[in-house]
Amino acid sequence: MTPVPAPRPPFFIAQACCQRSSFGLLSTFTMAPKRGTLKAPVAAPVQKKQAPVKTVNPLFEKRPKQFGIGGALPPKRDLHRFVKWPKYVRIQRQRRVLNQRLKVPPALNQFTKTLDKNLATSLFKLLLKYRPEDKAAKKERLLNKAKAEAEGKTLESKKPVVAKYGINHITYLIEQNKAQLVVIAHDVDPIELVVWLPALCRKMGVPYAIVKGKSRLGQIVHAKTATALCLTSVKNEDKHEFSKIIESVKANFNEKYDEYRRHWGGGIMGVKSQAKSKIRERILAKEAAQRAA
Repeated sequence: MTPVPAPRPPFFIAQACCQRSSFGLLSTFTMAPKRGTLKAPVAAPVQKKQAPVKTVNPLFEKRPKQFGIGGALPPKRDLHRFVKWPKYVRIQRQRRVLNQRLKVPPALNQFTKTLDKNLATSLFKLLLKYRPEDKAAKKERLLNKAKAEAEGKTLESKKPVVAKYGINHITYLIEQNKAQLVVIAHDVDPIELVVWLPALCRKMGVPYAIVKGKSRLGQIVHAKTATALCLTSVKNEDKHEFSKIIESVKANFNEKYDEYRRHWGGGIMGVKSQAKSKIRERILAKEAAQRAA
């Protein structure tokens, strides 16, 4: 009777046994370290900085503020945004915006071309020398005159050289060719009071200047405001300076009258309208380029 061979174990069991035996052999040997590779030293643990201990004085108790009704007052803040401006401020700002947006005729637009700062400063310095007498000086002069007449004396009095004011008086002096320089305020309200004055000065050959503003002119003649001032004559020591001012004023106003008469003002759109028009122009330019291509 032939012997029966023992059954062979399955393939996967044999493979597992081989792997175990090979792993056991490998575990008995230690691999040599690779050359050129060094392990980095372990970094020291980061020590957290301890916050300094704050000593609290028990005598002073912390009392947080309560800003509710009946509590502490809130800190002061900038209330500029919440201010309701006075009516005159709102009106003058609205008027300025309207003058920029709407078309302004040349007769009114010429009042935006004012004298430059340096020349205006020298002009006002000259005008301050020719201020008319105020009420106190006039009262003192009349008292001295009355005392002299009571004593039977006669006081010699020369006609003072002062700046003339009053629109009717200035108009008369211009028409009589007595005015040597006319100074007009740029912010007269209503503007119809002086809108014709530059044309009259040019026709009569009188130098004129438009300056800022009516309150500054009023200070010279002891008044709140003044529409215009006029000089009929100056002292000998001021003639040289006065002639220089006259030359500059003529070059800036009298000789440029025809130019100002043709130039319209206003017509400036706001920021939003300008942005919209730029976008519209870009779209139209793009469409035109596409058509051309």
